[in-house]
Amino acid sequence: MPFDNLPNFNELPSFSGLPGCAWEVWGKGDELGTVNLLTDDVVARAAKEEIKSGKTVTLSWREAPMFGREAPKHSIQALPYLPAPTVNDDTLHMNTQSGSQWDGLRHVGLLNAGCFYQGVRPEEILKGPNVVTEGNVDPATTKLGIHNWAQHGICGRGVLVDLVRYFTDDDTKPLPYDPFTTHPISVGDIKAAAKQQGVEFRQGDILLLRMGFMQKFMGGSDADRAALAGDTPKYAGLKQGLEMKEFLWNTHFAAVASDMPALECWPAPSEEGFIHETIIALWGMPIGEFFDLEGVAKVAKETGRYTFYFSSWPLYVFGGVASPPNAAATF
Repeated sequence: MPFDNLPNFNELPSFSGLPGCAWEVWGKGDELGTVNLLTDDVVARAAKEEIKSGKTVTLSWREAPMFGREAPKHSIQALPYLPAPTVNDDTLHMNTQSGSQWDGLRHVGLLNAGCFYQGVRPEEILKGPNVVTEGNVDPATTKLGIHNWAQHGICGRGVLVDLVRYFTDDDTKPLPYDPFTTHPISVGDIKAAAKQQGVEFRQGDILLLRMGFMQKFMGGSDADRAALAGDTPKYAGLKQGLEMKEFLWNTHFAAVASDMPALECWPAPSEEGFIHETIIALWGMPIGEFFDLEGVAKVAKETGRYTFYFSSWPLYVFGGVASPPNAAATF
């Protein structure tokens, strides 16, 4: 394995006052970040050890735009080249973060430093329509695009930590927090739930955290769901702070995702800051949000298996900011 001796969090340099900058770990000009950990050997081992029954579960969810994002628009039309009632095309206009999503390296940078991962400046990421095809790719204008992950794939061993099941004692009592409120999930919570499941993390794992958003959203009223799209969203999520950063980096996950809209507790407390900055802009780690973990949690409970083969192929969009994950778990 080419990454046998990764530095611990406290060995990483700071950048613009933020500790834990991993740019030099992956090399100057890198555009994969922690996806580098998903080597051929890591992927092959995951496939060999985890695919047993062949049972496959989707992790993608329908669109429910939050944070004021535009809802997708889908239309079906005839194919001009072959106009016939039995031939159709369709067009999809969408915000790539209107449902299940990977936050890419162009999504969030360092707010105070005014740059993105690897020091890429905002002016290097052009706003507005982007017409790029295979034959006219300019690396200077597509830096950090989601196409890099699309070319590589985000595949390996997925690990589900079912915090809902942990906190409810296997669904025998109510969840002690409301996923639609600002509730922090701590490192201790994650470790305790993983221990109860018999899960031990290893380098290159893709961490999936079931915190309860999907369960409540799907079982709630229309009024409850409509309120989530308001001006002051509140969500449970990862507790910001040094302990969480140390845990996520020192465990050397390749990616982290949850069923929540923001992954981290929201709004972020001002004294702790915005953990997206560290995860995306300092480490280059994919953040997954709005993942549907209900189906995989059901299979995991039935089989007692909380690890599986995880596969995700983002949209192949040159210079893309984010993407639906097109993700699945195979047992």
